[in-house]
Amino acid sequence: MSRKIRYGMVGGGRGAFIGAVHRIAANIDGQIELTAGAFSADPEKSKASGADFFLNPSRVYASYDEMVQKEAALPADQRIDFVAIVTPNHVHFPAAKAALEAGFHVLSDKPATFDLAEAKALAALVKKTGLLYGLTHNYTGYPLVKEARELVHSGKLGKIRKVVVEYPQGWLATRIEASGQKQAAWRTDPKRSGAAGCIGDIGTHAENLAEYITGLKIQELAADLTAFVKGRKLDDDGNVLLRFKGGAKGVLHSSQISVGEENNLNIRVYGELGGIEWHQKEPNTLLVKWSDQPMQVYRTANGYLGAAAKAAGRTPPSHPEGYLEAFANIYKNFAFAIRARQEGRKLAKDDLANDFPKIEDGVRGMAFIEAVVKSSKANAAWTQLEA
Repeated sequence: MSRKIRYGMVGGGRGAFIGAVHRIAANIDGQIELTAGAFSADPEKSKASGADFFLNPSRVYASYDEMVQKEAALPADQRIDFVAIVTPNHVHFPAAKAALEAGFHVLSDKPATFDLAEAKALAALVKKTGLLYGLTHNYTGYPLVKEARELVHSGKLGKIRKVVVEYPQGWLATRIEASGQKQAAWRTDPKRSGAAGCIGDIGTHAENLAEYITGLKIQELAADLTAFVKGRKLDDDGNVLLRFKGGAKGVLHSSQISVGEENNLNIRVYGELGGIEWHQKEPNTLLVKWSDQPMQVYRTANGYLGAAAKAAGRTPPSHPEGYLEAFANIYKNFAFAIRARQEGRKLAKDDLANDFPKIEDGVRGMAFIEAVVKSSKANAAWTQLEA
Protein backbone atom coordinates (compact mmCIF):
# COMPACT_ATOMS: atom_id res chain seq x y z
CA MET A 1 0.00 0.00 0.00
CA SER A 2 1.74 3.16 -1.18
CA ARG A 3 0.16 5.84 0.98
CA LYS A 4 0.20 7.10 4.54
CA ILE A 5 -2.20 5.75 7.15
CA ARG A 6 -4.98 8.31 7.68
CA TYR A 7 -6.54 9.14 11.03
CA GLY A 8 -9.23 11.29 12.59
CA MET A 9 -8.83 12.77 16.07
CA VAL A 10 -11.45 13.07 18.79
CA GLY A 11 -10.59 15.92 21.17
CA GLY A 12 -7.21 17.66 21.24
CA GLY A 13 -8.32 21.06 19.96
CA ARG A 14 -7.26 24.54 21.04
CA GLY A 15 -6.13 24.63 24.67
CA ALA A 16 -5.59 20.87 24.95
CA PHE A 17 -2.24 19.41 26.05
CA ILE A 18 -2.19 15.76 25.09
CA GLY A 19 -3.70 16.25 21.63
CA ALA A 20 -0.60 18.10 20.45
CA VAL A 21 1.61 15.32 21.84
CA HIS A 22 -0.39 12.72 19.88
CA ARG A 23 -0.16 14.73 16.66
CA ILE A 24 3.61 15.17 16.99
CA ALA A 25 4.08 11.49 17.80
CA ALA A 26 1.92 10.37 14.88
CA ASN A 27 3.94 12.53 12.50
CA ILE A 28 7.50 11.64 13.56
CA ASP A 29 8.00 8.58 11.34
CA GLY A 30 6.14 9.87 8.30
CA GLN A 31 3.77 6.90 8.28
CA ILE A 32 0.59 8.67 9.39
CA GLU A 33 -1.34 11.81 8.48
CA LEU A 34 -4.11 13.71 10.24
CA THR A 35 -7.04 13.86 7.84
CA ALA A 36 -10.14 14.56 9.92
CA GLY A 37 -11.26 15.44 13.40
CA ALA A 38 -13.92 16.34 15.93
CA PHE A 39 -11.59 18.40 18.09
CA SER A 40 -14.00 19.74 20.69
CA ALA A 41 -17.51 19.33 22.09
CA ASP A 42 -17.94 22.94 20.93
CA PRO A 43 -18.53 22.79 17.14
CA GLU A 44 -17.06 26.25 16.56
CA LYS A 45 -13.93 25.38 18.51
CA SER A 46 -13.63 22.14 16.55
CA LYS A 47 -13.90 24.09 13.31
CA ALA A 48 -11.28 26.62 14.42
CA SER A 49 -8.94 23.85 15.54
CA GLY A 50 -9.27 22.11 12.18
CA ALA A 51 -8.24 25.36 10.50
CA ASP A 52 -5.20 25.51 12.79
CA PHE A 53 -4.17 22.11 11.41
CA PHE A 54 -4.87 23.13 7.79
CA LEU A 55 -7.50 20.43 7.32
CA ASN A 56 -10.15 20.46 4.62
CA PRO A 57 -13.16 22.11 6.35
CA SER A 58 -15.40 19.30 5.05
CA ARG A 59 -13.38 16.84 7.18
CA VAL A 60 -13.76 18.81 10.43
CA TYR A 61 -16.81 17.69 12.37
CA ALA A 62 -19.04 18.90 15.19
CA SER A 63 -19.01 15.54 17.04
CA TYR A 64 -17.31 12.16 16.94
CA ASP A 65 -20.60 10.55 15.91
CA GLU A 66 -20.78 12.81 12.89
CA MET A 67 -17.15 12.12 12.06
CA VAL A 68 -17.34 8.33 12.08
CA GLN A 69 -20.66 8.27 10.19
CA LYS A 70 -19.55 10.65 7.44
CA GLU A 71 -16.07 9.17 7.15
CA ALA A 72 -17.53 5.66 6.85
CA ALA A 73 -19.66 6.90 3.95
CA LEU A 74 -16.61 8.09 1.98
CA PRO A 75 -14.89 5.89 -0.63
CA ALA A 76 -12.27 3.53 0.81
CA ASP A 77 -9.45 5.46 -0.84
CA GLN A 78 -10.46 8.66 0.97
CA ARG A 79 -11.77 7.77 4.42
CA ILE A 80 -9.71 7.60 7.58
CA ASP A 81 -8.16 4.30 8.70
CA PHE A 82 -8.35 4.81 12.46
CA VAL A 83 -9.59 7.14 15.17
CA ALA A 84 -7.31 8.63 17.85
CA ILE A 85 -9.11 9.52 21.10
CA VAL A 86 -7.46 12.23 23.21
CA THR A 87 -10.31 13.41 25.44
CA PRO A 88 -10.93 13.32 29.20
CA ASN A 89 -11.66 9.81 30.48
CA HIS A 90 -15.47 9.90 30.42
CA VAL A 91 -15.49 10.23 26.61
CA HIS A 92 -13.09 7.35 25.89
CA PHE A 93 -15.68 4.56 25.82
CA PRO A 94 -18.49 6.18 23.82
CA ALA A 95 -16.04 7.55 21.25
CA ALA A 96 -14.26 4.18 20.89
CA LYS A 97 -17.59 2.36 20.66
CA ALA A 98 -18.82 4.68 17.91
CA ALA A 99 -15.58 4.29 15.94
CA LEU A 100 -15.46 0.50 16.19
CA GLU A 101 -19.11 0.12 15.26
CA ALA A 102 -18.46 2.30 12.20
CA GLY A 103 -15.60 0.01 11.16
CA PHE A 104 -12.57 2.04 12.29
CA HIS A 105 -9.55 0.90 14.30
CA VAL A 106 -9.01 2.85 17.53
CA LEU A 107 -5.95 4.23 19.32
CA SER A 108 -6.94 5.79 22.63
CA ASP A 109 -5.29 7.74 25.37
CA LYS A 110 -5.26 6.00 28.77
CA PRO A 111 -7.03 4.86 30.84
CA ALA A 112 -9.14 2.92 28.36
CA THR A 113 -12.52 3.87 29.82
CA PHE A 114 -14.33 5.54 32.70
CA ASP A 115 -14.75 2.32 34.71
CA LEU A 116 -14.13 -1.44 34.58
CA ALA A 117 -17.60 -2.30 33.29
CA GLU A 118 -17.02 -0.09 30.25
CA ALA A 119 -13.58 -1.62 29.70
CA LYS A 120 -15.00 -5.13 29.64
CA ALA A 121 -17.78 -4.04 27.26
CA LEU A 122 -15.17 -2.44 25.02
CA ALA A 123 -13.06 -5.60 25.04
CA ALA A 124 -16.10 -7.58 23.92
CA LEU A 125 -16.71 -5.09 21.11
CA VAL A 126 -13.09 -5.22 19.95
CA LYS A 127 -13.32 -9.01 19.82
CA LYS A 128 -16.66 -8.90 17.97
CA THR A 129 -15.50 -6.43 15.32
CA GLY A 130 -12.01 -7.93 14.92
CA LEU A 131 -10.61 -4.41 14.65
CA LEU A 132 -7.38 -3.15 16.17
CA TYR A 133 -7.41 -1.28 19.46
CA GLY A 134 -4.34 0.36 20.95
CA LEU A 135 -3.73 2.31 24.14
CA THR A 136 -1.07 4.98 24.54
CA HIS A 137 0.78 3.74 27.58
CA ASN A 138 3.63 5.56 25.92
CA TYR A 139 6.37 4.74 28.43
CA THR A 140 6.49 1.21 27.02
CA GLY A 141 7.82 2.82 23.83
CA TYR A 142 11.23 3.74 25.25
CA PRO A 143 14.06 1.66 23.74
CA LEU A 144 15.58 0.75 27.10
CA VAL A 145 12.22 -0.18 28.59
CA LYS A 146 12.05 -2.72 25.77
CA GLU A 147 15.59 -3.83 26.57
CA ALA A 148 14.65 -4.26 30.22
CA ARG A 149 11.69 -6.38 29.16
CA GLU A 150 13.95 -8.54 26.97
CA LEU A 151 16.45 -9.04 29.82
CA VAL A 152 13.66 -10.23 32.09
CA HIS A 153 12.01 -12.45 29.51
CA SER A 154 15.32 -14.02 28.47
CA GLY A 155 15.73 -15.37 32.01
CA LYS A 156 19.08 -13.63 32.53
CA LEU A 157 17.86 -12.05 35.76
CA GLY A 158 16.44 -15.33 37.05
CA LYS A 159 13.02 -15.65 38.61
CA ILE A 160 11.65 -12.21 39.49
CA ARG A 161 11.25 -11.57 43.20
CA LYS A 162 10.70 -7.82 43.68
CA VAL A 163 9.31 -4.89 41.67
CA VAL A 164 9.46 -1.27 42.85
CA VAL A 165 7.78 1.30 40.58
CA GLU A 166 7.23 4.98 41.35
CA TYR A 167 5.58 7.91 39.61
CA PRO A 168 5.77 11.09 41.70
CA GLN A 169 4.71 14.54 40.45
CA GLY A 170 4.18 17.78 42.35
CA TRP A 171 1.95 19.87 40.10
CA LEU A 172 -1.22 19.28 42.15
CA ALA A 173 0.33 20.17 45.51
CA THR A 174 -2.13 23.08 45.71
CA ARG A 175 -5.77 23.28 44.60
CA ILE A 176 -5.07 24.78 41.19
CA GLU A 177 -8.26 23.27 39.79
CA ALA A 178 -10.17 26.00 41.66
CA SER A 179 -8.40 28.61 39.50
CA GLY A 180 -9.84 27.15 36.31
CA GLN A 181 -6.67 25.32 35.22
CA LYS A 182 -8.09 23.03 32.53
CA GLN A 183 -5.84 20.00 32.97
CA ALA A 184 -6.28 20.00 36.74
CA ALA A 185 -10.03 20.65 36.55
CA TRP A 186 -11.03 17.49 34.70
CA ARG A 187 -8.46 15.24 36.37
CA THR A 188 -9.85 16.06 39.82
CA ASP A 189 -13.51 15.79 38.77
CA PRO A 190 -15.11 12.37 39.48
CA LYS A 191 -17.64 12.95 36.69
CA ARG A 192 -14.90 13.20 34.08
CA SER A 193 -11.93 11.34 35.58
CA GLY A 194 -13.67 8.36 37.20
CA ALA A 195 -13.27 6.74 40.59
CA ALA A 196 -9.61 7.75 41.01
CA GLY A 197 -7.51 10.85 40.48
CA CYS A 198 -3.76 10.36 40.76
CA ILE A 199 -4.00 6.56 40.58
CA GLY A 200 -6.08 6.73 37.40
CA ASP A 201 -3.95 9.41 35.78
CA ILE A 202 -0.39 8.24 36.46
CA GLY A 203 -0.71 5.22 38.75
CA THR A 204 -1.98 3.21 35.78
CA HIS A 205 1.22 4.10 33.90
CA ALA A 206 3.25 2.64 36.76
CA GLU A 207 1.08 -0.49 36.86
CA ASN A 208 1.34 -0.96 33.10
CA LEU A 209 5.12 -0.43 33.07
CA ALA A 210 5.61 -3.03 35.81
CA GLU A 211 3.52 -5.64 34.00
CA TYR A 212 5.05 -4.84 30.59
CA ILE A 213 8.65 -5.20 31.70
CA THR A 214 8.20 -8.25 33.92
CA GLY A 215 5.46 -10.08 32.03
CA LEU A 216 3.92 -10.75 35.46
CA LYS A 217 0.30 -9.99 36.33
CA ILE A 218 -0.74 -8.28 39.54
CA GLN A 219 -2.95 -10.73 41.41
CA GLU A 220 -3.90 -8.74 44.50
CA LEU A 221 -3.02 -5.50 46.21
CA ALA A 222 -3.34 -3.46 49.38
CA ALA A 223 -3.78 0.27 48.80
CA ASP A 224 -3.88 3.50 50.77
CA LEU A 225 -5.21 6.55 48.89
CA THR A 226 -5.26 10.11 50.20
CA ALA A 227 -6.60 13.45 49.02
CA PHE A 228 -4.16 15.70 50.86
CA VAL A 229 -5.38 18.96 49.35
CA LYS A 230 -8.43 20.26 51.20
CA GLY A 231 -11.59 20.25 49.09
CA ARG A 232 -10.24 17.80 46.49
CA LYS A 233 -12.70 15.01 45.67
CA LEU A 234 -10.24 12.46 44.29
CA ASP A 235 -6.93 11.05 45.50
CA ASP A 236 -3.74 12.98 44.90
CA ASP A 237 -1.44 10.37 46.48
CA GLY A 238 -1.40 6.58 46.55
CA ASN A 239 0.72 3.83 48.08
CA VAL A 240 0.13 0.25 47.00
CA LEU A 241 1.59 -3.13 47.98
CA LEU A 242 1.49 -5.66 45.14
CA ARG A 243 1.42 -9.45 44.92
CA PHE A 244 2.11 -10.86 41.46
CA LYS A 245 1.09 -14.22 40.10
CA GLY A 246 4.07 -16.52 40.55
CA GLY A 247 5.12 -15.12 43.91
CA ALA A 248 6.89 -11.82 43.18
CA LYS A 249 6.12 -8.90 45.50
CA GLY A 250 6.01 -5.22 44.67
CA VAL A 251 5.57 -1.64 45.80
CA LEU A 252 3.85 1.04 43.71
CA HIS A 253 3.96 4.70 44.72
CA SER A 254 2.02 7.32 42.75
CA SER A 255 1.74 10.95 43.83
CA GLN A 256 0.82 14.38 42.46
CA ILE A 257 1.58 16.30 45.65
CA SER A 258 5.28 15.40 45.86
CA VAL A 259 6.54 18.99 45.80
CA GLY A 260 9.42 19.59 43.39
CA GLU A 261 8.92 16.37 41.42
CA GLU A 262 8.14 16.61 37.71
CA ASN A 263 7.50 13.28 35.97
CA ASN A 264 9.87 11.09 37.95
CA LEU A 265 8.67 7.70 36.74
CA ASN A 266 11.17 4.98 37.61
CA ILE A 267 11.26 1.24 38.08
CA ARG A 268 13.53 -1.36 39.70
CA VAL A 269 13.14 -5.08 39.11
CA TYR A 270 15.10 -7.71 41.03
CA GLY A 271 15.46 -11.37 40.13
CA GLU A 272 17.40 -14.23 41.69
CA LEU A 273 20.47 -13.48 39.55
CA GLY A 274 20.33 -9.77 38.76
CA GLY A 275 18.29 -6.60 38.56
CA ILE A 276 17.50 -3.60 36.38
CA GLU A 277 16.88 0.07 37.13
CA TRP A 278 15.40 2.65 34.73
CA HIS A 279 14.46 6.30 35.21
CA GLN A 280 12.35 8.33 32.78
CA LYS A 281 14.38 11.43 33.72
CA GLU A 282 17.40 9.66 32.19
CA PRO A 283 15.62 7.41 29.67
CA ASN A 284 18.63 6.54 27.53
CA THR A 285 20.36 4.72 30.40
CA LEU A 286 19.50 1.32 31.85
CA LEU A 287 21.39 0.03 34.89
CA VAL A 288 21.87 -3.73 34.97
CA LYS A 289 23.02 -5.20 38.29
CA TRP A 290 24.56 -8.58 39.10
CA SER A 291 25.45 -10.41 42.27
CA ASP A 292 28.85 -11.57 40.98
CA GLN A 293 30.09 -8.80 38.68
CA PRO A 294 30.16 -5.00 38.42
CA MET A 295 27.04 -3.07 37.44
CA GLN A 296 26.61 -2.57 33.71
CA VAL A 297 25.35 0.59 32.02
CA TYR A 298 23.31 0.06 28.87
CA ARG A 299 22.77 3.00 26.53
CA THR A 300 20.24 3.58 23.76
CA ALA A 301 21.15 2.91 20.10
CA ASN A 302 24.16 0.68 20.74
CA GLY A 303 24.76 -2.54 18.83
CA TYR A 304 24.65 -4.78 21.90
CA LEU A 305 20.94 -4.10 22.45
CA GLY A 306 18.18 -6.51 21.43
CA ALA A 307 15.99 -6.25 18.36
CA ALA A 308 13.07 -4.46 20.03
CA ALA A 309 15.29 -1.78 21.57
CA LYS A 310 17.10 -1.26 18.25
CA ALA A 311 13.83 -0.90 16.37
CA ALA A 312 12.61 1.70 18.87
CA GLY A 313 15.65 3.98 18.45
CA ARG A 314 16.08 6.61 15.77
CA THR A 315 19.37 8.42 16.34
CA PRO A 316 23.03 7.43 16.88
CA PRO A 317 24.32 6.86 20.43
CA SER A 318 24.37 9.88 22.79
CA HIS A 319 21.85 11.85 20.72
CA PRO A 320 19.00 12.22 23.22
CA GLU A 321 15.68 10.57 22.55
CA GLY A 322 12.76 10.88 24.91
CA TYR A 323 9.06 11.22 25.58
CA LEU A 324 7.89 12.18 22.08
CA GLU A 325 9.89 9.46 20.37
CA ALA A 326 8.62 6.83 22.83
CA PHE A 327 5.08 8.03 22.17
CA ALA A 328 5.79 7.84 18.43
CA ASN A 329 6.78 4.17 18.75
CA ILE A 330 3.22 3.34 19.81
CA TYR A 331 1.85 5.16 16.76
CA LYS A 332 4.46 3.63 14.44
CA ASN A 333 3.74 0.05 15.48
CA PHE A 334 -0.01 0.64 15.39
CA ALA A 335 0.31 2.01 11.84
CA PHE A 336 2.39 -1.00 10.79
CA ALA A 337 -0.26 -3.33 12.21
CA ILE A 338 -2.98 -1.51 10.24
CA ARG A 339 -0.86 -1.65 7.10
CA ALA A 340 -0.39 -5.40 7.52
CA ARG A 341 -4.17 -5.82 7.80
CA GLN A 342 -4.76 -3.80 4.66
CA GLU A 343 -2.19 -5.81 2.74
CA GLY A 344 -3.61 -9.12 3.91
CA ARG A 345 -0.59 -10.06 6.00
CA LYS A 346 -1.04 -11.83 9.33
CA LEU A 347 1.46 -10.72 11.94
CA ALA A 348 3.14 -13.24 14.21
CA LYS A 349 2.48 -12.67 17.90
CA ASP A 350 6.12 -11.67 18.47
CA ASP A 351 6.28 -9.37 15.42
CA LEU A 352 7.58 -5.95 16.46
CA ALA A 353 4.53 -4.34 14.84
CA ASN A 354 2.44 -6.07 17.51
CA ASP A 355 4.35 -4.30 20.27
CA PHE A 356 1.82 -1.76 21.47
CA PRO A 357 -0.60 -1.81 24.45
CA LYS A 358 -3.93 -3.44 23.62
CA ILE A 359 -7.45 -3.70 25.03
CA GLU A 360 -6.30 -6.39 27.46
CA ASP A 361 -3.91 -3.85 28.98
CA GLY A 362 -6.77 -1.38 29.15
CA VAL A 363 -8.98 -3.84 31.04
CA ARG A 364 -6.17 -4.59 33.48
CA GLY A 365 -5.62 -0.88 34.04
CA MET A 366 -9.27 -0.34 34.92
CA ALA A 367 -9.27 -3.44 37.14
CA PHE A 368 -6.22 -2.00 38.90
CA ILE A 369 -8.01 1.31 39.54
CA GLU A 370 -11.12 -0.44 40.83
CA ALA A 371 -9.14 -2.73 43.14
CA VAL A 372 -7.04 0.15 44.51
CA VAL A 373 -10.12 2.25 45.31
CA LYS A 374 -11.90 -0.74 46.86
CA SER A 375 -8.86 -1.67 48.97
CA SER A 376 -8.33 1.86 50.21
CA LYS A 377 -11.97 2.19 51.27
CA ALA A 378 -11.52 -1.05 53.25
CA ASN A 379 -8.52 0.31 55.18
CA ALA A 380 -5.94 -1.18 52.78
CA ALA A 381 -7.43 -4.69 52.81
CA TRP A 382 -5.89 -7.15 50.35
CA THR A 383 -8.06 -7.05 47.21
CA GLN A 384 -8.06 -9.22 44.09
CA LEU A 385 -7.82 -7.72 40.58
CA GLU A 386 -10.96 -8.67 38.65
CA ALA A 387 -9.62 -8.43 35.10
